[in-house]
Amino acid sequence: MTDSAVTPPASGQSNPRPIPVREDCWSEEATGTLIDAWGSRYVELNRGNLRQKDWREVADAVNSLHGHSKKTHRTDVQCKNRIDTVKKKYKTEKARISASNGALTSSWIFYDRLDSLIGPSLSAKKPSPSPPISPPVALPLPYKKMPSPALAAAALPQKRPAERADDSYFRRNYSEVAAAAAASVEVDDEDDEDLEEDRESEEEDGEGMKKLAKAIERFGEVYQRVEGEKLRQTMDLEKQRMQFAKDLEVQRLKMFMDTQVQLERIKHKRSASNGTRCSDKVSLSISYSRTKNEPIRQLWVHSLIVFID
Repeated sequence: MTDSAVTPPASGQSNPRPIPVREDCWSEEATGTLIDAWGSRYVELNRGNLRQKDWREVADAVNSLHGHSKKTHRTDVQCKNRIDTVKKKYKTEKARISASNGALTSSWIFYDRLDSLIGPSLSAKKPSPSPPISPPVALPLPYKKMPSPALAAAALPQKRPAERADDSYFRRNYSEVAAAAAASVEVDDEDDEDLEEDRESEEEDGEGMKKLAKAIERFGEVYQRVEGEKLRQTMDLEKQRMQFAKDLEVQRLKMFMDTQVQLERIKHKRSASNGTRCSDKVSLSISYSRTKNEPIRQLWVHSLIVFID
């Protein structure tokens, strides 16, 4: 009679209530193909997170076998969500089996496959489960303190079946609490990993922006130096051109003056050869002024020829 009273809780423990999982109309064949495609890339990346390019390749592998219609065609986002759902279900099954100390086994067809992929990583980074599940252990204590020692000793043979039933009840609750706690711990670990990846990507973007800003600043400095050099060369060329024009104008004036003097001398010699004495006084007044770098020339050549009888 005592064993029959304890048997129902044990049967209830072996068949726990299934946790609802969002399936998104995934068949077992498509899920198996997805796990195989994801698992191969997961191992290639040393059990690291897949990037968007990898998820696209996984989706292509699934669609090549099962995406023959619009309803069964999967995107990279749907494949990632399906893997997250499968991983959560695996963690729940793993926690339930661990809490039973190996007494239970999973009937889920993908459990062994996922256990070979993510089982080692979970066992390596999973913290000790003793802190979150220590409070349920203290629940049976009030039942031991309430009766006096004499009454407890007298009632011990009669209360033993009830205590066994209570122990099985608390053991079952202990398993459920342990499974829920382990699943929540694993979800928190995944969230921490996602936050760390986002932080690393933001740091990489920040470094890229800094490098781009430095490159733009360096290009601006080089451009400024080149433009300054071009302006300086242009000013030097303009100064040389103005000096050359000035020297050329002075030479032209000198040649013009020499020509006028020679002409006057020739005229004077012709007059002297005709028998007339003359005295030539040539007064040359040259005024040369410059205003705004443009020469203004004034030339007066006055010839006074005085004939002496």
